[in-house]
Amino acid sequence: MTGQPLLRIEELHKSFGALNVLKGVSLSVRLGEVAFLIGPSGSGKSTLVRCINFLETPTAGTIKFEGETLCGMRNGAFYVAPEKKLRAARSHMPMVFQQFNLFAHKTVLQNVIEGPIQIKGSRREEAIADAMRLLGDVGLREKVDYYPDQLSGGQKQRVAIARALAMHPKVILFDEPTSALDPELVTGILDTIRGLANKGMTLIIVTHEMGFARKLADVVHFMADGHIIESGPPDQIFDRPESPRLSSFIRSILR
Repeated sequence: MTGQPLLRIEELHKSFGALNVLKGVSLSVRLGEVAFLIGPSGSGKSTLVRCINFLETPTAGTIKFEGETLCGMRNGAFYVAPEKKLRAARSHMPMVFQQFNLFAHKTVLQNVIEGPIQIKGSRREEAIADAMRLLGDVGLREKVDYYPDQLSGGQKQRVAIARALAMHPKVILFDEPTSALDPELVTGILDTIRGLANKGMTLIIVTHEMGFARKLADVVHFMADGHIIESGPPDQIFDRPESPRLSSFIRSILR
């Protein structure tokens, strides 16, 4: 995790009408880093990751990915890169959602090959071979011809992870990937994510799973009220919080 950041965010703002959700967020993520975003509900965590890959367009601030400016100030005005450039960047940072967001009318295999074929222009035969390998990695090779409504929640989320990996991304964004799962299914998804981290994948993870963040994170960013209040390694964040707001949050979790 040396050299220039893979992703740099500076003074990012996002408003929905009169509601200011992000209020000047700044952070950097380096190649191979596992970064967690924690904090109370409504703090802006999900909005931040949606802005990172432009599922939501920021209101102000700068996002640079691999040194390329995707939004920022230019000639005195807020600039957002053309859609073609955003689409190319987005293909390198797919998101795994809370609610899976699989195509209900497509099989497991079709869900996984859709992005490589349609977005990256991969040959169908190559995309299928890659998808079969990835589905094997997440334990779903035997489910390739199933449709999403034939799968459990945990299986759907593993398909979503395989779909993200099929894009051969530089970073994967996880937006509370276990929040829609029954408790007995959570461990399997956390183990899958842990396996990605152990392989050196760059991950940005929004989660309420504090024990998981403590064990896996390189850095934890605590958000509240649209700001990053405190950032640091997990032992600092969970054992030696410096801000009263984070201390209060940790106490509420322990209770």
